[in-house]
Amino acid sequence: MDGNKVLDMNKEEALELLKQMWAIRWFEDQVYDLLGQNKIKGASHLYAGEEAVAVGAMSVIQENDLITSTHRGHGHCYARGAVAARNEEEHQEHYNKMLAELCGRTTGYSAGRGGSMHIADVERGNLGATGIVGGNIPVATGAGLAQKMKGTGNVVLCFFGDGAANTGNFHESLNMAALWDLPVVYIIENNLYGMSVPIKNAAAKLSLADRGCAYGIEHAVVDGMDLLAVREAVRRAVDHARSGKGPYLLEAQTYRWYGHSRSDPRAYRTKDEEAEWKARDPIPNFSKLLVEQGVATQDEIDAIEQKVEKAIEQATDFALGSPMPPAEELENFVYAPFKWTQADVEREKELRELVRRGGAGTHTADYRQALQEAMREEMQRDERVFLMGEDIGLYGGAYGATKGLFQEFGGERVLDTPISEAGIAGVATGAAMAGMRPMVEIMYVDFTPLAMDQLANQAAKNRFMFGGKTTVPVVVRTEGGAGRSIAAHHSQSLEALWTHFPGIYVVMPSTPYDAKGLLKAAFRDDNPVMFIEHKMLYGVKGNIPDEDYIIPYGVADVKREGTDVTVITYSRMVHRSLEAAELLAKEGVSVEVIDLRTLKPLDMDTIAASVKKTGRVVGVTEAYPTNSFISEIAARIQEELFDWLDAPVIRVSAKDVPVPMAETLEDVDIPSAAVIADAIRRIL
Repeated sequence: MDGNKVLDMNKEEALELLKQMWAIRWFEDQVYDLLGQNKIKGASHLYAGEEAVAVGAMSVIQENDLITSTHRGHGHCYARGAVAARNEEEHQEHYNKMLAELCGRTTGYSAGRGGSMHIADVERGNLGATGIVGGNIPVATGAGLAQKMKGTGNVVLCFFGDGAANTGNFHESLNMAALWDLPVVYIIENNLYGMSVPIKNAAAKLSLADRGCAYGIEHAVVDGMDLLAVREAVRRAVDHARSGKGPYLLEAQTYRWYGHSRSDPRAYRTKDEEAEWKARDPIPNFSKLLVEQGVATQDEIDAIEQKVEKAIEQATDFALGSPMPPAEELENFVYAPFKWTQADVEREKELRELVRRGGAGTHTADYRQALQEAMREEMQRDERVFLMGEDIGLYGGAYGATKGLFQEFGGERVLDTPISEAGIAGVATGAAMAGMRPMVEIMYVDFTPLAMDQLANQAAKNRFMFGGKTTVPVVVRTEGGAGRSIAAHHSQSLEALWTHFPGIYVVMPSTPYDAKGLLKAAFRDDNPVMFIEHKMLYGVKGNIPDEDYIIPYGVADVKREGTDVTVITYSRMVHRSLEAAELLAKEGVSVEVIDLRTLKPLDMDTIAASVKKTGRVVGVTEAYPTNSFISEIAARIQEELFDWLDAPVIRVSAKDVPVPMAETLEDVDIPSAAVIADAIRRIL
């Protein structure tokens, strides 16, 4: 550190920053020891050596600004909480909760659910760390979008390593942030190595900040070992973002003392290299500067280190003395509390009968119009609701489901996005965590795997990993299924993929009434919802109540009552199953058809009641048979209702081949009413 630097702070502030750097160093050294003693389990990625970046950056942000962090996130979490702590008692509590979380204790910030790689202090504006490299970058971008939409004036700091700058998340996010002038400061902590591969073998240029040029983003490189340089660089970046000039990309060149994790022998680094960087250690260098400039004495410097050492010892005693989470609390925090009451369920039953009769109190609409009504009404009802996705604005969406909404609500609430599925999903996740209620459209369900990290690893898990202290109310509308001869990349039924992940609901409506009521419920729910429409249902007409209504999740609908066999299905196959039931009625066979409507949560009560009545079950799906959701239903029935069965559960599905393009092949691939009827006959 340059001894000629002039401090831009008083003695108290300077000593506080020194204390924060010492706190991170002592904390990380203690974590290293506890890992060696097996008192901290799992992986832990230490921040020692990089303290100047976190402390310098946090020292220039405001109380309501936000951050997102990375798997090497202890330093960010500590520094953000230290800035917010009002006294020594709160400082100590902060140490305690951090170390308790790493030890997997119930007194930790996330009640032991997240641990080291997912450390979060949500209540102080830390939206959390992620174990997925680059996984937090779209989340920060979404949080920035929320700040702009709400007009808060807040800024989001997004910390990530040099390795994350090579991911698609980085490029998709920076592009969106630049397009929308979002108040996000992206801070690359370039410590020269990913896990072991040096940056010279992983990136085209040493200066990662130059990548900002591609998106027209202001950018700079700063010495990440110099606290004052970081402080000044981040201040400029934050001022730029806060003033409405858009995002800023800052590369802090720094070095980690330890390896990627404790088991890393650092064979890829030389002793000379490590010695060279340790000579630039920000803690002794800043201490020396304070003494040389007469700001503090060496005794005062030493006293700070001793005080921090004692605080970390107290935190260790607290953490190791805290209880582990009780086994019976395993399932806590997976989902936000269920909002719908028994009164809602009863009212929906009444409305179901109303629309079947039609007439007064209802109107007729097709499936597409029902979706439009739901989105329009929820946007009118709640200003936090907004839509985003590819071609959903002026074009109205690939299947016209958002047609007219752009003209009514404008481009600020109906956002056309670049083709960036991962970015779209992650931005929605971050915006939801920051107080908005986004709905994103992923054009085809076949494209949702491109967004899997953001939806399955961030949106679906964040509430659980952060101890129930956050909600992620994001709705993902997409469409699937065959019928238009557009082949295997645009015709799949991938709902089983999404039912596999805890923390996300999966909805598949078959009628206009169901589509509107379930989508309105999705907007009002505090959990991520995967809302899958079928491309061949958009023109289906039906009655819809005139009144405002929702359909509670986890409530199946018996679309047709019967006594001989139960057909369990959803989406387009409801209609084909009803056709099969009509065919069999002519043969004297009474078929009950259950429309699940929501796959998660699943209404096993309605299934059980029907199985106990008929004793025979056929499950129908348009998906591939291997690991289909109907296979899950069959397993549940076998486990829970075996004694009521008079025959094996039969599955009717598509073939185990990619969906073909040729109409003759597509028709034989997807179950028809005749195929369903034949399956039913086999178990009579």
